[in-house]
Amino acid sequence: MSQSVLQDGMIFLGKSIKPEYLDLSLANRHGLITGATGTGKTVSLQVLAEGFSRAGVPVFAADIKGDLSGIAEVGEPKDFLLKRAAEVGLDNYKNGASPVVLWDVFGAAGHPIRATVEDMGPLLLSRMLELNDVQEGVLNIAFRVASDEKLPLINLGDLRAIVNNVAARAKELTTKYGNVATSSVGAIQRRLLVLEDQGANHFFGEPEIDIWDFIRTAPDGRGVVNILSAEKLMEKPRLYATFLLWLLSKLWQTLPEVGDQPKPKLVFFFDEAHLLFDDAPKGLMDRIEQIARLVRSKGVGVYFITQNPMDVPNSVSAQLGNRVQHALRAFTPQEQRAVRAATETFRRNPELDTERVILELKVGEALVSMLENKGEPSIVQRTLVRPPEGRIGPITDAERRALIAASPFNGKYETVKNRESAEEILAQRGQQAASAKEAEASSGGWSDIIFGGKGPSGRHRQGMGEMIGREVQRSFARTVASVIRSIIMKSIRGR
Repeated sequence: MSQSVLQDGMIFLGKSIKPEYLDLSLANRHGLITGATGTGKTVSLQVLAEGFSRAGVPVFAADIKGDLSGIAEVGEPKDFLLKRAAEVGLDNYKNGASPVVLWDVFGAAGHPIRATVEDMGPLLLSRMLELNDVQEGVLNIAFRVASDEKLPLINLGDLRAIVNNVAARAKELTTKYGNVATSSVGAIQRRLLVLEDQGANHFFGEPEIDIWDFIRTAPDGRGVVNILSAEKLMEKPRLYATFLLWLLSKLWQTLPEVGDQPKPKLVFFFDEAHLLFDDAPKGLMDRIEQIARLVRSKGVGVYFITQNPMDVPNSVSAQLGNRVQHALRAFTPQEQRAVRAATETFRRNPELDTERVILELKVGEALVSMLENKGEPSIVQRTLVRPPEGRIGPITDAERRALIAASPFNGKYETVKNRESAEEILAQRGQQAASAKEAEASSGGWSDIIFGGKGPSGRHRQGMGEMIGREVQRSFARTVASVIRSIIMKSIRGR
């Protein structure tokens, strides 16, 4: 039976004993793509991204190795691709390119993506800075003071300034906000220096990304594929994971409720998802679970990509209905447990030894189970994944430059805006306080000379006015005494 990439509101994924589809109306129920390195996860991601784009659904995907960028260029009709197309019944297969916009936190391989410190918030920043509970408490106080005193936190300079300000006012603020430990302030400042060394100052600032710029369609109606160049960002795993979580949070906070729709408003691919969950504190895990549960109602589907299905906690994994499982290795007891865990996540197929098949899958093969009907998972099937239409492999530097130049956002985010914020306001306050103190000290010096004041020992020191006053008093007293004495002497002499 002849198949096409998109038909009847479904994306064609490949063929098992039957064609395997992803129902667009159930695509916002999230998904999981897993498998060992080199088993075809990136190609499966590309196939899904192309299908969503064809259906008019915008996509956001992190490109860890640079390979996914090839989706922007027409693929080559290589023999193994044509053979796979014939095997899965894709008779009308032809190579093509998807509409792509390139992004890069560092602004080198795509348009810059920025957030303000204020928008990132203390929870995610604490994760980024790897703070303990006490240090996170001080950071929360700094954010609260900034909010109460109308001090915009835009970049890392603003954050450093407010933390210093809170430290300087620790005694004053303790009764209202809680204890501010000097050691915690020092730790935060040291971590901020590390974060800056990692290049995070490129990320914090304005203009902040407009989340709606990710949710666009091309003139021909296809969804735009937004690709984040994450090769350099992945050198800082904690920064990478926190950044993507912030983007998800931003989508959740910004988009309106839409409920179940014929297709998603956006599909978000989160590669190397294990970095999100590694050593995540409870507060952050609660946030992740909340977003995964609720962002679906905003019309957003989230697809996690990782090597091991055990990388994703059960509370999140339970919400991932669409699953593509590539081959796993089982050389160690831990890897064997991962295979058993992967087997148990699927709806059982009595005709398939799933645990054995996971170890036997070839490159480009996967166990596939998609949601169907009213949202129940389909029986797991061993599936040949269809070939992608775009290039398999990265684009060249010249092709990247051309894409950036032709982008509708070229020039929108490249220039940093630097409006007055916490750092400048606090610096002005400090200057004003210093000037007032200097004026008071200057005025107080002449006053002390004229009217007196306290000396270094704290005892009263006479001023010039006091000395003159006392001398006048003494002179007047001497004159009066002299007159009285003269009168008395005259009376005695009888004059």
